[in-house]
Amino acid sequence: MALAPQLRLLSLVTRLLLAPRRDLTVRGPDEPLPVVRIPRALQRRQEQRQSGKRRSLRPVLVRPGPLLISARRPELNQPARRTLGRWEAAPLASRGWMHRRACQDYFSIERAQHEAPALRNLSSKGSFDDLGLEPRVLSALQEAAPEVVRPTTVQSSTIPPLLRGRHILCAAETGSGKTLGYMLPLLQRLLGQPSLDPSRIPAVRGLVLVPSRELAEQVRAVAQPLGNSLGLRVQELGGGHGMSRIRLQLSKHPAADVLVATPGALWKALKGKLISLAQLSFLVLDEVDTLLDESFLELVDYILEKSHIAEGPADLKDPFNPKAQLVLVGATFPHGVGQLLSKVASLDSLTTITSSKLHCIMPHVKQTFMRLKGAEKVTELVQILKQHNRTHRTGSAGTVLVFCNSSSTVNWLGYILDDHKIQHLRLQGQMPASMRAGIFQAFQKGSRDILLCTDIASRGLDSTQVELVINYDFPLTLQDYIHRAGRVGRVGSEVPGTVISFVTHPWDVNLVQKIELAARRRRSLPGLGSSVSEPLHQKTLLQQA
Repeated sequence: MALAPQLRLLSLVTRLLLAPRRDLTVRGPDEPLPVVRIPRALQRRQEQRQSGKRRSLRPVLVRPGPLLISARRPELNQPARRTLGRWEAAPLASRGWMHRRACQDYFSIERAQHEAPALRNLSSKGSFDDLGLEPRVLSALQEAAPEVVRPTTVQSSTIPPLLRGRHILCAAETGSGKTLGYMLPLLQRLLGQPSLDPSRIPAVRGLVLVPSRELAEQVRAVAQPLGNSLGLRVQELGGGHGMSRIRLQLSKHPAADVLVATPGALWKALKGKLISLAQLSFLVLDEVDTLLDESFLELVDYILEKSHIAEGPADLKDPFNPKAQLVLVGATFPHGVGQLLSKVASLDSLTTITSSKLHCIMPHVKQTFMRLKGAEKVTELVQILKQHNRTHRTGSAGTVLVFCNSSSTVNWLGYILDDHKIQHLRLQGQMPASMRAGIFQAFQKGSRDILLCTDIASRGLDSTQVELVINYDFPLTLQDYIHRAGRVGRVGSEVPGTVISFVTHPWDVNLVQKIELAARRRRSLPGLGSSVSEPLHQKTLLQQA
């Protein structure tokens, strides 16, 4: 009885094996073959692969002439003579960069012109004599900066209205000469006013507010030779120090006519009644978009409350009741800055001077974007820096700025460069003030050719010797990219500028695609273009086509 189920199972298996395969065997010539159905999605994918292979075998036809965009794949190149229309589809070289298989891909925005836009349309006959500056100011400029022969477009448009007493909002690209554009009218205004009786608290007559100690050092270095020639004292008040150090710094010298200060240090001096703004005649907010950020806004509000801003040019004529003329300067003005500016001054009283190249990709700087994995960035950086060192030994080469997004990355990358025996300097915000002091000046003087830094070195600092900017970490915003790229190709630069950016994360790819699309269509970067013109009523355009 126990063997009966096993015998039945064995007979069933034998019957199935010996049965004819009716579904696969063709019995006659008229019987149809079996049909195998393929899913449509799989069929379309196979057709796309075959068509892609056929396209790759076709020769790529490239028109002769200079290129605006040069890509690793030649079919994505764009000639310099072509401009994409507003509604025309753009064949972006970075379109597939979200996928990891796009690593090692790259493209470049080529150099479209050789000189900075700020000097493009200047005639050789233009000079500072035509702008209304006094002879003693002109002679001081000639003595302090003999290499400055003619004004830039920004200076030609900014100096005359400042001399007429207008409040100015100057929005122009980096490296266009904005510092000298407001410093010369400031000094001339102080020369024309009598010094009032000194009070118990030292009172300054000219104030330049900047967001960082390094920028304060630079502005003071520009103003001090001019002030010495004119008999005006210029002093710097940097942050990062306690009240006792600030008190010692202010008491060691007589009261300054022009003070270049950071918001934190000036706030401490005003709170401690070490300085007064009662006699203030000229107030400059340099890098105003940064100063009106949340990190500085409360300090700047307090400083403005202590300043007596003039309502218009008529309020500036009484020398015994001084009111301050206001100058706002910046290279980027993202959306929302207009509403913040309304807290500083009446928008009707501001004369806006805007460069046509504001928020645009700089046409005289080559900019390369490389899609890399995170583990490949160090190798690529070391290779670029070693190649630069070989070039520096054989001939004249400029200096290199390497930007990181955090102080810890700067330190970590510095240890790696030490292992490779690559000499460099480091500059980051977590350094003590005693360590930060003079690092950028030493870099400018050429003690080292490579500077690892965070974004504190990207705002306003003059870097005419810099030849190469490397974004080891891609910047987090488009305005940060503009400021970093603005360290090369400045007015007075002796070397052509190049920017190399490592693109790693998906959010990096999003920004790169916006930059590439703006370059192909020759438009300003999105999210920045109209933020200056919308809230302000009076506007002067600098045509720098």
